[in-house]
Amino acid sequence: MGGLLRYPIDEIPFILLVLVIAFTFHEFAHAYVADKFGDPTPRSMGRVTLNPMVHLDVLGTILIFLLGFGWAKPVLIKRSNFRKPRLMGILVSFAGPLANLILAFLGFLLVYLLGYFGVFQSMNPGVHSASLLFLERFVQLNLVLFLFNLLPLPPLDGYRILQDFLPLRTRLVVQQYEQWVVFLFLLMFFIPPLYSSTLGQIFTLVGPLAGVMHNILQAIFGPVTIDLVS
Repeated sequence: MGGLLRYPIDEIPFILLVLVIAFTFHEFAHAYVADKFGDPTPRSMGRVTLNPMVHLDVLGTILIFLLGFGWAKPVLIKRSNFRKPRLMGILVSFAGPLANLILAFLGFLLVYLLGYFGVFQSMNPGVHSASLLFLERFVQLNLVLFLFNLLPLPPLDGYRILQDFLPLRTRLVVQQYEQWVVFLFLLMFFIPPLYSSTLGQIFTLVGPLAGVMHNILQAIFGPVTIDLVS
């Protein structure tokens, strides 16, 4: 993916801020839902919080900056504490990507509200440009994280969801190949042709998802002449 260094230098502070927000809400959502379903583990580890320092992983953040691939600290849960372990496990796993989808929609909503109430028109050009840049990256990267984390590949949320859907016997067979799937997953990132034909194709769905949000909000607020996520 090229890392953050593929962005213009003046965009990097906005990208970092977006990633801090996106990672924090993603991990908080996992912890919050698990806590509500009766697992005390995330709360006992201090993860039911919106404090970014609790959720960010130093190495994972550095690698995102350099390579475009990294992680936050995973939220540890004990499914045995859930009344319905498989169903609640699926919902806990889905909570993180859903949080990113909601953030993307809220970012789009903020654009429409600022346009609808004429706030953009009252800004000076520099603030106007910076605000649009931040909101564009906010929507774009949260949609990327939503799609990315739903991939059914270890160690992503999509894989955990798949595990909870599979019968026990099938799950045990799949687990035998986890290390090889992780290796293939890494190859998808670092071999450009493989990336273009796999992950790159999945990320093309960012535009259509943004288009759906655009159509919903346009139906509510009317036309707004601002393009996000081209």
